[in-house]
Amino acid sequence: MENLWVWFHFLFPALVLAVLAPFSMAQLPPSETRVLFQVQELLEYPAALQGWTNWTNFCYLPPSPSLRVVCSNNRVTEFTIVGNKSSPSHSPKLASGKFKVSHQTLSERFSIDSFFTVLTKLSSLQVLSLVSLGLWGPLPSKINRFWSLEVLNVSSNFIYGQLPSSIASLKNLRSLVLADNLFNGSVPDLKSLVVLQELNLGDNHLGPGFPSLSNSLVSIIVSNNSFRSQIPSKVRNFAQLQQFDISSNKFLEPIPSFLFSLPSIQNLSLAKNQLRGTLPINISCNDELKLVDISHNLLTGKLPSCLASKSSNRTVLYSWNCLSSGNSKYQHPYRFCHKEALAVKPPIKSKKRESSIKVGLILAIIGGVMAMAGILGLLILVIVRRTNERKPKDNKFDRSVADKMSIRSSPRSNMDARRLPQTMRLAAALGLPPYRVFTLEEIEDLTNNFDPSNLIGEGSQGQLYKGWLRDGSVVLVKCLKLKQKLLPQSLAQHMEVLSQMRHRHLASILGHCIVNYQDHSNAASAVFIVLEYVSNGSLRDYLSDWRKKEMLKWPQRMVITIGVARGVQFLHTGTAPGVFGNNLKIENVLLDDSLTAKISSYNFLPFKVGSESPLHGQDNHISSAETAEKEDIFQLGVILLEVITGKRITSAIEVSDLKYQLEDGLTESASKLRAATDPSIQGSFAYQSLKTTVEITLNCLCKDSSKRPSIEDVLWNLQYSIQVQEGWTSSGNLSTQM
Repeated sequence: MENLWVWFHFLFPALVLAVLAPFSMAQLPPSETRVLFQVQELLEYPAALQGWTNWTNFCYLPPSPSLRVVCSNNRVTEFTIVGNKSSPSHSPKLASGKFKVSHQTLSERFSIDSFFTVLTKLSSLQVLSLVSLGLWGPLPSKINRFWSLEVLNVSSNFIYGQLPSSIASLKNLRSLVLADNLFNGSVPDLKSLVVLQELNLGDNHLGPGFPSLSNSLVSIIVSNNSFRSQIPSKVRNFAQLQQFDISSNKFLEPIPSFLFSLPSIQNLSLAKNQLRGTLPINISCNDELKLVDISHNLLTGKLPSCLASKSSNRTVLYSWNCLSSGNSKYQHPYRFCHKEALAVKPPIKSKKRESSIKVGLILAIIGGVMAMAGILGLLILVIVRRTNERKPKDNKFDRSVADKMSIRSSPRSNMDARRLPQTMRLAAALGLPPYRVFTLEEIEDLTNNFDPSNLIGEGSQGQLYKGWLRDGSVVLVKCLKLKQKLLPQSLAQHMEVLSQMRHRHLASILGHCIVNYQDHSNAASAVFIVLEYVSNGSLRDYLSDWRKKEMLKWPQRMVITIGVARGVQFLHTGTAPGVFGNNLKIENVLLDDSLTAKISSYNFLPFKVGSESPLHGQDNHISSAETAEKEDIFQLGVILLEVITGKRITSAIEVSDLKYQLEDGLTESASKLRAATDPSIQGSFAYQSLKTTVEITLNCLCKDSSKRPSIEDVLWNLQYSIQVQEGWTSSGNLSTQM
């Protein structure tokens, strides 16, 4: 008995350590834990995610049919949730054909854009599966932020709209399952997904053209869609294809005979289309072909011998054609297929007539253009003459006209004419050290070899570390892992622009380091950006903390927002080419000890529109510099909205609600507009100053991007607003005065 007690005395602590070891050894960083709790909230607490607490160790959750979380190196690499919601194929069809929120979907509060914004913070995800969760809305283009993703499954939801072309930038994708949703329109070019093996787009409304795909695919399922084309001949090159399901569409023309003899084909489902013609009697079939379904088409003649032969290893379904093989009881008469084939056959246009129509159309267009040019020339001449006649003799400034013009979006001026070549002079005035190129050893030294305790945060572009230069000054190090390998010389123009990123209202860039982790290649793998450190917290911190908020009365907020606008102006016009698509957020507006605003996160590797982006491959998410510029203006408007109202904004719905409140205040009464502002600034603003700022904010948030103002317009209005404020303050006005 004593020996047993001794053994128990030594073994019990060991057993306890063995049980508790996983929980102490593998913990997610707080940022990823927060993301999982945010996902739980955004999905409206589905049954699969019930029971999570602050003590939950997500890396050791027992896997179940409805939830699977897998971690690697203390990062979530697989996230699978299967809900109990219905899907479009199992829901009643709407009479209008349009989507409608119901009990089978998430509520009207759900924002798919906000959901994926949060989810993309799990930057190491390799497997993402979100099935039957009632997701609704268009799939955001930011899906391309999942750089490491290998499996994407969002089947059995209510996601609608076109497939974003940014999917094509997920170069590691092996499986793409988007079945049983409400997608429509053309499928983007997916040839760049060279390792993709599984594609399932079934049960949607996609079409009419067959998608352009890589020949690496093993399984293609596009059944029950709206495809209406021939089966493309390029499918003959799909040597690994085992399953090909295009059933329940409107594919036309004869069936290509090569389909039956593809090297790896096993399942071939062509049913319920409008395929016509006769199959050659002597075609060959792959020995591994197990299932062939050509039923419900317009085929005539006899079955080829390799399909007609009785084989226990092959199932052939061919009913409801006009075939003479088999039982005629389950075939249409020949005239049925002939009549239907004529009905669906694409019309053949007369080339002669078509060419004559084109010539006539071209001549008509040329004549119209010449006539319009003549009229326009006369109109310009009249306007010029009248302008000269009415030219004022003095040069007085009409403030009312300026007010009206300033809150409208002015035409875009020539971008090169707006450049401000003052970078070096500004850097010297800011007291910054000369820009330099760091070595990898220096980067490792100043971050203490990337010590996890120095990791400040992670974003869509990479990790951010705190570091110390040898003189003791604190810096930040942004680690940008390149999406694809680039030769150092191809980064030269990006680095040239990078070296100019120095401004009073930017967290200025002090230097960079280009790294290649593979000795056998000269291609760059990563870029490290060294930034100045701003230690006084963010604008979001100040507006969220009631003590700090009291420090930011209206005049201080105006100075800060003007600083942000000047920072954006420098990004847009201070370098050539300009830096757009900066993903401006209030938490990335940092304040130094004197409350000077500095934008800390912007497009660190700017690139010309249409050129190759080091972070995202071919640029698909920004169609033009002007589009990206107007998106920056919208994001600046969101920052202004939060400064005016003092309310934390986390979704597009909140932006709309606050925007409507300000619009109502402008149109109804001054008291209602005052009531919509942050209580902390009551009594500290001139009403006209507030009104001007609200007007330009609403213009920034205009849904029509072409009507949003330029950054110069925004800056002019904010500066006018603070001039009104200073005049009001210096005249000794009380809080009750307007």
